[in-house]
Amino acid sequence: MSVDILKKRKLPKESDIYPKLSNGVCSAIRLIIENAIKSGKNKIFIRTNLKHGLPLENINKIAGPFVEAWALEKFEEVKDEIGNKYGLINVEAGKRLDPFDMILQFKLKHVEDYISANVDAKATSEDILTAGKSPNITSFARIRNEYLDDPDYIFLILSLKHKVFSEKADDDGITNGIMQITSNNIYDIKYLSSKDLSYNPALGTGQLQIRDIHYVDVEKKKTAQFIKMIDEKYIKSKGLKSWIKLAEKFEWIKSE
Repeated sequence: MSVDILKKRKLPKESDIYPKLSNGVCSAIRLIIENAIKSGKNKIFIRTNLKHGLPLENINKIAGPFVEAWALEKFEEVKDEIGNKYGLINVEAGKRLDPFDMILQFKLKHVEDYISANVDAKATSEDILTAGKSPNITSFARIRNEYLDDPDYIFLILSLKHKVFSEKADDDGITNGIMQITSNNIYDIKYLSSKDLSYNPALGTGQLQIRDIHYVDVEKKKTAQFIKMIDEKYIKSKGLKSWIKLAEKFEWIKSE
């Protein structure tokens, strides 16, 4: 590894208040989902004409969009409560090619500025232990560029665990599905420990991937430290020459 070229990396500096912003929005999101679960608003009813109900052995293949839509609706319901205790003021669904599923905007107490959090929702199944266990999160180059553009960029992973039930709907034997969200975790991608965040070279510039979303350790780190960490993972997988090509393309290196 060439120490000289890596010393020329542009390394953004986040603001001193960033940990407070990240912790504030993570806490608000966690409480919103927990409240929906505790109040019994955690069920998705799927009406079908299948006599055997939903195919539980493959439910993970269709659960994601349902669970993500449920989460978006819960956030929208809170946003519509003027002066809600969570400080959630706006909710936007992500577009098809966005790396996030939604943007949540907050006005938190004791924080002067408005805060935008980009949230990627991931569904995992209690019924199938390996379903959704190691999700791809976002493109290596894309997330790296986001932090160069905005050192205080907030990218969160919302892990939603669910289980599925079936019940007979009528005497004809038609069975309906009930998808129930049972728990949640929220992580700032920047704070995922090095051992929990891996690099998957497939697709484009490669994907950052969580090794096991059910068991994640948190390591507080600055934006510059996060960039160095993911650079190291990329270089270990694809080599320094490949990294330099990307660095030249996206202007990651300081000019002489």
